[in-house]
Amino acid sequence: MSVGFFPRYSQLGASSRCRFYMYFQRWLELEPQADIAIFDGFSDDYLRKLYSQTPVKKSIKLREFLRMILRAFRLPEKLIIEYELVPFLPYKYEKLLIGKRKYILNIDDNIWEKYRNKPALQDKYDRLCSHAAGVIVANGFLYDKVKALNPNVCLIPTVVDLDKYNSADGEKFDTFTAVWIGTPVTYKYLESFQEMLQSVFNTPQRKLLIVASSDLQHTRPLKNVNAEYVNWSEAAECGYIKRCHVGIMPLTDDEFSRGKSAYKLLQYQAAGLPLIASPVGENKKVVLPGINGFLVENTGQWQQAFEVLEQDAILYKKYSSGAAEQAYDYSLQKYFSIYKEFIDKAFAEN
Repeated sequence: MSVGFFPRYSQLGASSRCRFYMYFQRWLELEPQADIAIFDGFSDDYLRKLYSQTPVKKSIKLREFLRMILRAFRLPEKLIIEYELVPFLPYKYEKLLIGKRKYILNIDDNIWEKYRNKPALQDKYDRLCSHAAGVIVANGFLYDKVKALNPNVCLIPTVVDLDKYNSADGEKFDTFTAVWIGTPVTYKYLESFQEMLQSVFNTPQRKLLIVASSDLQHTRPLKNVNAEYVNWSEAAECGYIKRCHVGIMPLTDDEFSRGKSAYKLLQYQAAGLPLIASPVGENKKVVLPGINGFLVENTGQWQQAFEVLEQDAILYKKYSSGAAEQAYDYSLQKYFSIYKEFIDKAFAEN
Protein backbone atom coordinates (compact mmCIF):
# COMPACT_ATOMS: atom_id res chain seq x y z
CA MET A 1 0.00 0.00 0.00
CA SER A 2 1.12 3.60 -0.47
CA VAL A 3 -0.34 5.05 2.76
CA GLY A 4 -0.54 3.34 6.16
CA PHE A 5 -2.64 4.48 9.12
CA PHE A 6 -1.03 3.78 12.50
CA PRO A 7 -3.50 4.50 15.33
CA ARG A 8 -2.45 4.07 18.94
CA TYR A 9 -5.40 1.81 19.78
CA SER A 10 -7.97 -0.50 18.24
CA GLN A 11 -11.45 0.89 17.51
CA LEU A 12 -12.25 0.54 21.20
CA GLY A 13 -10.05 3.59 21.84
CA ALA A 14 -12.06 6.78 21.30
CA SER A 15 -9.23 8.89 19.86
CA SER A 16 -8.22 6.19 17.38
CA ARG A 17 -11.80 5.44 16.42
CA CYS A 18 -12.66 9.07 15.74
CA ARG A 19 -9.41 10.35 14.24
CA PHE A 20 -8.24 7.25 12.34
CA TYR A 21 -10.77 4.49 11.71
CA MET A 22 -13.59 6.91 10.87
CA TYR A 23 -11.48 8.76 8.30
CA PHE A 24 -10.02 5.53 6.93
CA GLN A 25 -13.51 4.12 6.36
CA ARG A 26 -14.75 7.32 4.73
CA TRP A 27 -11.69 7.38 2.46
CA LEU A 28 -12.47 3.84 1.27
CA GLU A 29 -16.15 4.70 0.77
CA LEU A 30 -15.21 7.56 -1.53
CA GLU A 31 -12.25 5.78 -3.18
CA PRO A 32 -12.84 2.00 -3.00
CA GLN A 33 -9.61 1.31 -4.90
CA ALA A 34 -7.45 3.53 -2.67
CA ASP A 35 -4.04 2.02 -1.90
CA ILE A 36 -4.30 2.40 1.89
CA ALA A 37 -4.26 0.12 4.94
CA ILE A 38 -4.72 0.45 8.68
CA PHE A 39 -2.61 -1.23 11.38
CA ASP A 40 -4.23 -1.81 14.79
CA GLY A 41 -2.48 -0.46 17.85
CA PHE A 42 -2.97 -1.67 21.43
CA SER A 43 -5.45 -4.55 21.51
CA ASP A 44 -9.05 -4.54 22.76
CA ASP A 45 -8.01 -6.89 25.57
CA TYR A 46 -5.35 -4.46 26.78
CA LEU A 47 -7.75 -1.51 26.62
CA ARG A 48 -10.47 -3.34 28.52
CA LYS A 49 -8.01 -4.00 31.31
CA LEU A 50 -7.05 -0.34 31.41
CA TYR A 51 -10.68 0.78 31.40
CA SER A 52 -11.60 -1.67 34.16
CA GLN A 53 -8.75 -0.27 36.27
CA THR A 54 -7.38 -3.81 36.50
CA PRO A 55 -3.60 -3.93 37.03
CA VAL A 56 -1.99 -4.93 33.76
CA LYS A 57 0.57 -7.69 34.11
CA LYS A 58 4.11 -6.98 32.93
CA SER A 59 3.85 -9.91 30.52
CA ILE A 60 0.82 -8.30 28.85
CA LYS A 61 2.55 -4.92 28.65
CA LEU A 62 5.57 -6.59 27.04
CA ARG A 63 3.32 -8.42 24.58
CA GLU A 64 1.63 -5.19 23.54
CA PHE A 65 4.94 -3.37 23.22
CA LEU A 66 6.25 -6.13 20.96
CA ARG A 67 3.09 -5.90 18.84
CA MET A 68 3.77 -2.22 18.30
CA ILE A 69 7.39 -2.94 17.41
CA LEU A 70 6.40 -5.66 14.95
CA ARG A 71 3.94 -3.44 13.12
CA ALA A 72 6.76 -0.92 12.74
CA PHE A 73 8.60 -3.44 10.56
CA ARG A 74 5.78 -3.36 8.00
CA LEU A 75 5.87 0.30 7.11
CA PRO A 76 4.76 1.67 3.74
CA GLU A 77 6.43 4.76 2.31
CA LYS A 78 3.86 7.20 3.73
CA LEU A 79 2.59 7.05 7.31
CA ILE A 80 -0.19 8.71 9.27
CA ILE A 81 0.66 8.19 12.94
CA GLU A 82 -1.30 8.81 16.13
CA TYR A 83 1.15 10.52 18.51
CA GLU A 84 4.08 8.14 17.91
CA LEU A 85 4.81 4.88 16.16
CA VAL A 86 5.93 2.95 19.29
CA PRO A 87 5.00 4.29 22.75
CA PHE A 88 7.83 4.63 25.27
CA LEU A 89 10.48 4.16 22.60
CA PRO A 90 13.04 7.00 22.58
CA TYR A 91 13.08 9.17 19.47
CA LYS A 92 16.43 7.97 18.13
CA TYR A 93 15.14 4.38 17.88
CA GLU A 94 11.79 5.40 16.44
CA LYS A 95 13.62 7.46 13.84
CA LEU A 96 15.59 4.37 12.84
CA LEU A 97 12.34 2.48 12.29
CA ILE A 98 10.80 5.29 10.24
CA GLY A 99 13.95 5.84 8.22
CA LYS A 100 13.43 8.18 5.25
CA ARG A 101 9.69 7.56 5.02
CA LYS A 102 7.35 10.53 5.02
CA TYR A 103 4.98 10.75 7.94
CA ILE A 104 2.15 12.90 9.28
CA LEU A 105 1.31 13.03 12.99
CA ASN A 106 -2.25 13.25 14.28
CA ILE A 107 -2.54 14.61 17.85
CA ASP A 108 -5.66 15.28 19.93
CA ASP A 109 -4.30 15.67 23.49
CA ASN A 110 -1.46 17.45 25.25
CA ILE A 111 0.59 14.27 25.10
CA TRP A 112 3.79 16.10 26.12
CA GLU A 113 2.56 15.84 29.72
CA LYS A 114 2.84 12.04 29.60
CA TYR A 115 6.62 12.15 29.18
CA ARG A 116 7.35 15.28 31.22
CA ASN A 117 9.14 13.34 33.97
CA LYS A 118 10.86 10.79 31.71
CA PRO A 119 14.27 12.20 30.70
CA ALA A 120 14.83 9.77 27.80
CA LEU A 121 11.46 10.72 26.29
CA GLN A 122 10.99 14.39 27.16
CA ASP A 123 11.94 15.67 23.72
CA LYS A 124 10.39 12.86 21.69
CA TYR A 125 7.23 14.66 20.55
CA ASP A 126 9.12 17.88 19.79
CA ARG A 127 11.49 16.00 17.50
CA LEU A 128 8.76 13.92 15.87
CA CYS A 129 6.77 17.07 15.12
CA SER A 130 9.82 18.91 13.80
CA HIS A 131 10.65 16.19 11.26
CA ALA A 132 7.09 15.39 10.16
CA ALA A 133 5.78 16.19 6.68
CA GLY A 134 2.83 17.72 8.51
CA VAL A 135 0.94 17.60 11.78
CA ILE A 136 -2.84 17.42 12.29
CA VAL A 137 -4.00 18.76 15.67
CA ALA A 138 -7.38 18.79 17.37
CA ASN A 139 -7.52 22.25 18.94
CA GLY A 140 -6.02 25.72 19.17
CA PHE A 141 -3.87 24.92 22.21
CA LEU A 142 -2.11 22.15 20.28
CA TYR A 143 -1.95 24.24 17.11
CA ASP A 144 0.05 26.96 18.87
CA LYS A 145 2.31 24.39 20.51
CA VAL A 146 3.07 22.52 17.28
CA LYS A 147 3.32 25.62 15.07
CA ALA A 148 6.51 26.56 16.91
CA LEU A 149 7.97 23.18 15.86
CA ASN A 150 6.62 22.71 12.35
CA PRO A 151 5.02 25.30 10.05
CA ASN A 152 2.86 22.72 8.27
CA VAL A 153 0.02 22.30 10.79
CA CYS A 154 -3.66 21.68 10.15
CA LEU A 155 -6.34 22.11 12.82
CA ILE A 156 -9.02 19.43 12.50
CA PRO A 157 -11.17 18.96 15.60
CA THR A 158 -12.23 15.50 16.66
CA VAL A 159 -15.52 15.37 14.77
CA VAL A 160 -18.73 13.36 14.71
CA ASP A 161 -20.42 11.56 11.84
CA LEU A 162 -23.79 13.31 11.64
CA ASP A 163 -25.33 10.41 9.72
CA LYS A 164 -25.14 8.27 12.88
CA TYR A 165 -27.02 10.82 14.98
CA ASN A 166 -29.62 11.55 12.33
CA SER A 167 -30.49 7.85 12.09
CA ALA A 168 -30.57 7.06 15.83
CA ASP A 169 -33.86 6.86 17.70
CA GLY A 170 -34.14 9.00 20.81
CA GLU A 171 -37.42 9.17 22.75
CA LYS A 172 -36.58 11.27 25.81
CA PHE A 173 -36.39 9.82 29.32
CA ASP A 174 -39.35 10.77 31.53
CA THR A 175 -36.93 12.16 34.13
CA PHE A 176 -34.96 15.26 33.16
CA THR A 177 -31.62 13.61 32.40
CA ALA A 178 -28.10 14.90 31.82
CA VAL A 179 -25.60 12.65 30.07
CA TRP A 180 -21.86 12.26 30.55
CA ILE A 181 -20.06 9.91 28.16
CA GLY A 182 -16.51 8.72 28.65
CA THR A 183 -14.35 5.88 29.97
CA PRO A 184 -13.34 4.65 33.43
CA VAL A 185 -10.11 6.60 32.86
CA THR A 186 -11.79 9.98 32.22
CA TYR A 187 -14.37 9.26 34.94
CA LYS A 188 -11.92 11.01 37.27
CA TYR A 189 -13.35 14.33 36.05
CA LEU A 190 -16.78 13.45 37.45
CA GLU A 191 -15.16 12.36 40.70
CA SER A 192 -13.41 15.74 40.91
CA PHE A 193 -16.82 17.45 40.72
CA GLN A 194 -18.61 15.19 43.19
CA GLU A 195 -19.67 18.08 45.45
CA MET A 196 -21.28 19.88 42.50
CA LEU A 197 -22.98 16.69 41.31
CA GLN A 198 -24.35 16.04 44.78
CA SER A 199 -25.91 19.49 44.72
CA VAL A 200 -27.36 19.25 41.22
CA PHE A 201 -28.48 15.61 41.21
CA ASN A 202 -29.87 15.27 44.73
CA THR A 203 -33.46 14.84 43.63
CA PRO A 204 -35.37 12.01 41.91
CA GLN A 205 -36.71 14.59 39.42
CA ARG A 206 -33.24 14.95 37.88
CA LYS A 207 -30.84 12.18 36.81
CA LEU A 208 -27.27 11.80 35.53
CA LEU A 209 -26.71 9.08 32.94
CA ILE A 210 -23.08 7.92 32.92
CA VAL A 211 -22.24 6.11 29.69
CA ALA A 212 -18.94 4.37 30.40
CA SER A 213 -19.04 1.14 32.43
CA SER A 214 -21.77 -0.22 34.68
CA ASP A 215 -19.01 -1.60 36.94
CA LEU A 216 -18.29 1.94 38.14
CA GLN A 217 -21.58 1.88 40.06
CA HIS A 218 -20.07 -0.80 42.31
CA THR A 219 -16.37 0.08 42.31
CA ARG A 220 -16.35 3.92 42.29
CA PRO A 221 -19.91 5.21 42.74
CA LEU A 222 -20.69 8.90 43.06
CA LYS A 223 -22.17 9.16 46.55
CA ASN A 224 -25.52 10.90 47.07
CA VAL A 225 -25.93 11.45 43.33
CA ASN A 226 -29.00 10.23 41.44
CA ALA A 227 -27.02 8.50 38.70
CA GLU A 228 -27.51 5.59 36.34
CA TYR A 229 -24.47 3.74 34.98
CA VAL A 230 -24.54 1.94 31.62
CA ASN A 231 -21.91 0.26 29.49
CA TRP A 232 -20.62 2.18 26.52
CA SER A 233 -20.76 0.64 23.07
CA GLU A 234 -20.38 2.25 19.68
CA ALA A 235 -23.74 0.83 18.62
CA ALA A 236 -25.62 2.22 21.64
CA GLU A 237 -23.96 5.58 22.32
CA CYS A 238 -26.03 7.72 19.92
CA GLY A 239 -29.29 6.30 21.24
CA TYR A 240 -28.32 6.95 24.85
CA ILE A 241 -27.33 10.54 24.14
CA LYS A 242 -30.47 11.35 22.14
CA ARG A 243 -32.71 10.12 24.97
CA CYS A 244 -31.21 12.69 27.37
CA HIS A 245 -32.05 16.37 27.78
CA VAL A 246 -28.65 17.99 28.49
CA GLY A 247 -25.00 17.10 27.90
CA ILE A 248 -22.33 17.97 30.48
CA MET A 249 -18.54 18.19 30.44
CA PRO A 250 -16.96 19.25 33.75
CA LEU A 251 -13.19 19.69 33.54
CA THR A 252 -10.47 20.58 35.99
CA ASP A 253 -8.41 23.58 34.89
CA ASP A 254 -4.92 22.14 34.37
CA GLU A 255 -2.34 21.83 31.62
CA PHE A 256 -3.56 18.47 30.34
CA SER A 257 -7.25 19.47 30.33
CA ARG A 258 -6.51 22.66 28.38
CA GLY A 259 -5.15 20.49 25.59
CA LYS A 260 -8.13 18.10 25.51
CA SER A 261 -10.56 17.95 22.64
CA ALA A 262 -14.21 18.68 23.49
CA TYR A 263 -15.47 15.54 21.79
CA LYS A 264 -18.18 14.82 24.38
CA LEU A 265 -19.72 18.21 23.68
CA LEU A 266 -19.67 17.57 19.94
CA GLN A 267 -21.55 14.31 20.45
CA TYR A 268 -24.17 16.01 22.62
CA GLN A 269 -24.48 18.84 20.13
CA ALA A 270 -24.99 16.46 17.20
CA ALA A 271 -27.92 14.99 19.14
CA GLY A 272 -29.41 18.46 19.67
CA LEU A 273 -28.72 18.67 23.41
CA PRO A 274 -28.04 21.99 25.17
CA LEU A 275 -24.53 22.01 26.66
CA ILE A 276 -23.30 22.76 30.18
CA ALA A 277 -19.53 22.71 30.62
CA SER A 278 -16.53 24.08 32.47
CA PRO A 279 -14.85 27.05 30.74
CA VAL A 280 -11.60 25.18 30.09
CA GLY A 281 -9.68 24.74 26.86
CA GLU A 282 -11.66 23.71 23.80
CA ASN A 283 -14.93 23.80 25.75
CA LYS A 284 -14.84 27.59 25.43
CA LYS A 285 -14.93 27.35 21.64
CA VAL A 286 -17.69 24.77 21.38
CA VAL A 287 -20.09 26.16 24.00
CA LEU A 288 -21.54 29.46 22.80
CA PRO A 289 -23.48 31.13 25.64
CA GLY A 290 -26.81 32.41 24.40
CA ILE A 291 -26.75 29.99 21.45
CA ASN A 292 -26.21 26.38 22.53
CA GLY A 293 -25.52 26.27 26.26
CA PHE A 294 -23.74 27.49 29.39
CA LEU A 295 -20.14 27.80 30.55
CA VAL A 296 -20.20 27.49 34.33
CA GLU A 297 -17.48 27.83 36.96
CA ASN A 298 -19.00 26.93 40.32
CA THR A 299 -21.72 24.83 41.92
CA GLY A 300 -24.19 27.70 42.00
CA GLN A 301 -23.81 28.30 38.27
CA TRP A 302 -24.17 24.60 37.49
CA GLN A 303 -27.36 24.51 39.56
CA GLN A 304 -28.75 27.65 37.92
CA ALA A 305 -28.07 26.37 34.39
CA PHE A 306 -30.06 23.21 35.08
CA GLU A 307 -32.92 25.10 36.66
CA VAL A 308 -33.21 27.47 33.71
CA LEU A 309 -33.24 24.67 31.13
CA GLU A 310 -35.80 22.70 33.13
CA GLN A 311 -38.16 25.63 33.71
CA ASP A 312 -37.89 27.68 30.51
CA ALA A 313 -39.19 25.60 27.59
CA ILE A 314 -38.61 28.39 25.07
CA LEU A 315 -34.96 28.81 26.06
CA TYR A 316 -34.47 25.04 26.09
CA LYS A 317 -35.79 24.78 22.53
CA LYS A 318 -33.56 27.68 21.44
CA TYR A 319 -30.42 26.05 22.86
CA SER A 320 -31.37 22.65 21.47
CA SER A 321 -31.85 24.11 17.99
CA GLY A 322 -28.65 26.13 18.36
CA ALA A 323 -26.70 23.00 19.23
CA ALA A 324 -28.06 21.12 16.21
CA GLU A 325 -27.24 24.04 13.92
CA GLN A 326 -23.65 24.23 15.20
CA ALA A 327 -23.09 20.49 14.75
CA TYR A 328 -22.06 20.70 11.08
CA ASP A 329 -19.06 22.86 12.02
CA TYR A 330 -17.61 19.86 13.89
CA SER A 331 -18.61 17.07 11.54
CA LEU A 332 -16.94 14.46 9.36
CA GLN A 333 -19.11 15.76 6.56
CA LYS A 334 -17.33 19.13 6.73
CA TYR A 335 -13.79 18.07 7.57
CA PHE A 336 -13.04 14.97 5.50
CA SER A 337 -12.19 16.97 2.37
CA ILE A 338 -9.95 19.30 4.42
CA TYR A 339 -8.24 16.28 5.98
CA LYS A 340 -7.66 14.57 2.64
CA GLU A 341 -6.40 17.72 0.94
CA PHE A 342 -3.89 18.38 3.73
CA ILE A 343 -2.55 14.82 3.59
CA ASP A 344 -2.20 14.80 -0.19
CA LYS A 345 -0.42 18.16 -0.17
CA ALA A 346 1.89 17.32 2.75
CA PHE A 347 3.07 14.08 1.14
CA ALA A 348 3.46 15.71 -2.27
CA GLU A 349 5.53 18.66 -1.05
CA ASN A 350 8.01 16.87 1.21
